Amino acid sequence: MKKRLFFYVLWLFLLIALAAAAAVGGAWYWMHKPMHLSSDRIDFVVDPGSSPRTVARVLNEAGVPVWEPGFIWMARLSELDKQMKAGGYQAINGDSPWQLLERLARGDMTQRQITFLEGWTYRQIRQALRSHPDVKQTLGETTDEELMERLGSDIKQPEGLFFPDTYIFTPGSTDYDLLRRAYQEGQRILRDTWAQRQSDLPVTTPYEALVLASIVEKETGHGPDRRRVAGVFTNRLKIGMLLQTDPTVIYGMGEAYQGRIRKRDLQTDTPWNTYTRPGLPPTPIAAPGRAALLAAVQPEQHKYLFFVSRGNGTSEFSVNLSEHNRNVSRYILGQGQGQNAAPAPASNRGPANGGPAASGSSSQAPAPSASPSPAPAPAAQPTPESSQDPTPAPAQGQDQ
Repeated sequence: MKKRLFFYVLWLFLLIALAAAAAVGGAWYWMHKPMHLSSDRIDFVVDPGSSPRTVARVLNEAGVPVWEPGFIWMARLSELDKQMKAGGYQAINGDSPWQLLERLARGDMTQRQITFLEGWTYRQIRQALRSHPDVKQTLGETTDEELMERLGSDIKQPEGLFFPDTYIFTPGSTDYDLLRRAYQEGQRILRDTWAQRQSDLPVTTPYEALVLASIVEKETGHGPDRRRVAGVFTNRLKIGMLLQTDPTVIYGMGEAYQGRIRKRDLQTDTPWNTYTRPGLPPTPIAAPGRAALLAAVQPEQHKYLFFVSRGNGTSEFSVNLSEHNRNVSRYILGQGQGQNAAPAPASNRGPANGGPAASGSSSQAPAPSASPSPAPAPAAQPTPESSQDPTPAPAQGQDQ
């Protein structure tokens, strides 16, 4: 009897051992078995604070077939659940559940990129963020002022404050995260650039330098001309001449701008119209790059007050109106440009730059069709002061 009981216990033990071994072997096999996905790669995002159960559900919802209980126990028994990092990942066809878990524990995330071009407006930057499929939209109804307050800025208008560059991010990063990075980078570069400024500049604050740099950015995309163009505007500011630069007029026109400027546009006052208002406009008109910022604080020393596009991306400069008129005749009228266009006395821009008053280099992208609401104008607008302009009359006839 005792002998028979002993054999029963032994067989039970063996069965349990075999079952355990089978379970361990099955678990091991499942952990390392390649998974067959519906595509070569499947993206998924792990949110901060996600548990193994949440991650397993995210994987299944994304199309990665993992057994939820097995994934939970695998993560907990290996203690890799404590090392999983939030971010964007890819499951690759043929991955095993264990490989996926290790990837999460290492933080081996996938990366995306977004580029804000030099000369882009804030509207274009926001549109690029909205159009990117891997950027999580969180700002929604957030106003510009609320955004700037959240960023810790004393400046309420966002134009020009987000540095144009290529930013690498993981899928699922928010629009605010990317704007915060671009803002912080812009502030860092502006501080560094301002520290390199020349003495006796007419711009007295980093923000004024940013405004001037945005005009330089839109006026020329030719590197060797940047400091010379900045010098023209610096000279005008020093002697109290109106800047009379078309890109500022275009910015103030907003959606009313349809590709050309006429005399009535130059005479229509807006806070950004440098034909009707002296000095710099109240805000930047675009996001300037590093080279334009440096040009604004280190302008070339010269006596030029005018420049005109040669039609090949470069500019011809002059110190007086008679020289400027000759340059306009040679480079603008000589190219057959009609008399309806209204060039700025400071800079006449030819068709090669995108039309009579096109701005920026040819590499700058056009504004996206969808955009946030235009930047609001200040409540009070002073009377236009064009009558005080010491600048001679425009060098070329304009459409009435």
